[in-house]
Amino acid sequence: MSNRLEIEYRYHHLGIPTDIIRPHERYSDNFKMYTSDNNGDFRVQFHRFEKDSPLHPIIKNNPHIALQVDNLEEAIKGREILLGPYEPIEGYKVAIINDGGLPVELIETDLSIEELWGKAKLQEDLNTDGLKHSEQ
Repeated sequence: MSNRLEIEYRYHHLGIPTDIIRPHERYSDNFKMYTSDNNGDFRVQFHRFEKDSPLHPIIKNNPHIALQVDNLEEAIKGREILLGPYEPIEGYKVAIINDGGLPVELIETDLSIEELWGKAKLQEDLNTDGLKHSEQ
């Protein structure tokens, strides 16, 4: 797959898998995953997965960069989709693609960072309505 230079990609966050229990973890029963935020300025999240997490091994075993795009459907066209597309938080559309063996999360949203992080901290679990899980 060639680079899509016509698409503008903007840094959103970095996700790092961990096996360390961290303070203030939020749990997703749907993905059997814990998420916690780093206290720094560059929006780094840590993800701790249970052994029976239904997520693709590429997602569970590798860090991912999350990039914001203007049109998610266009950005994922012709890509190998590992997860999604779906809307885990209202107003926040996501898909994770396989980019040369590494996960890249692509995001389409009009939410500000403050709105998104505020909703994420209040939401009990990620919305997976309509999301089909592939069997690993």
